[in-house]
Amino acid sequence: MHWLTVALREVKLGFRNPWAYSFMALFSLFSLALLLIQSQAQMSGYTSSTGTMLNLILYLLPLMTLLLGSFSVTAEKEEGGWQLLSTYSIGTSSYLLGKYGGLAVVLFIIIGFGYGFSGLAGALMGRSFAADAFLLFLAFSAGLILLFLAIAIGVGTLSRNRWQALTYGVAIWFFLILGWPTLLVSVLGFLPYLWIKPALVGLTFLNPAELVRVYMIVKMGGGTVFGAEYYQWVEWIQKPAGTPIFIGICLAWIGLCLAAAIIGWERRRYRG
Repeated sequence: MHWLTVALREVKLGFRNPWAYSFMALFSLFSLALLLIQSQAQMSGYTSSTGTMLNLILYLLPLMTLLLGSFSVTAEKEEGGWQLLSTYSIGTSSYLLGKYGGLAVVLFIIIGFGYGFSGLAGALMGRSFAADAFLLFLAFSAGLILLFLAIAIGVGTLSRNRWQALTYGVAIWFFLILGWPTLLVSVLGFLPYLWIKPALVGLTFLNPAELVRVYMIVKMGGGTVFGAEYYQWVEWIQKPAGTPIFIGICLAWIGLCLAAAIIGWERRRYRG
């Protein structure tokens, strides 16, 4: 149960970190902006307004998660926290899994506070979130957090200090969020026509943000916006087994990232 001890410690440290409160304030203001968007448009199914809200969440949450998660790991190296913990009988896997669990709780509290704050403000103004829209965006946010937090743990493992973590985190965010559409079009443009569909499927699995976005849009009934190349995605996501399969894919993604982080940490631990 060492991982649980580390997780509880991480929750305490997380709310001593000024970054956590900065992100909480930012996400609260961001949630208010989402509330204003949804109060001016129809929010049933996939529309231009829901698409805008999904994109806004997609821009903010991965960056917030990458920075908070990687900074937490590198801070332990810089401030000597890991050196102290390593004197106890705690393994690398327990340590990093505990960090992951504790940081996930901190980030869930941040988004919970942000959505709760906007919901309360909306109720006072008579513009509260519809229940289905609220649950949808909460699930979308939670999925992004869990996937990108696993990447953040890996970034923190590779980084020697917070400046390196900042550089790597922003670079990964830019590549997976902002640069992805352009890079995708560029890569697919060089491939023969028959290779485009399988390449598109494979590349989508490599980007957790795109994976969650596609799943959420299809669940909202907007699968037609992706075109014929994504027909098979729409088909399996809409089946009863679609959600369990998606959760399994996400768990595999998280497991691979954490396993890579544990292996990398072990090598650094014994090589010095």
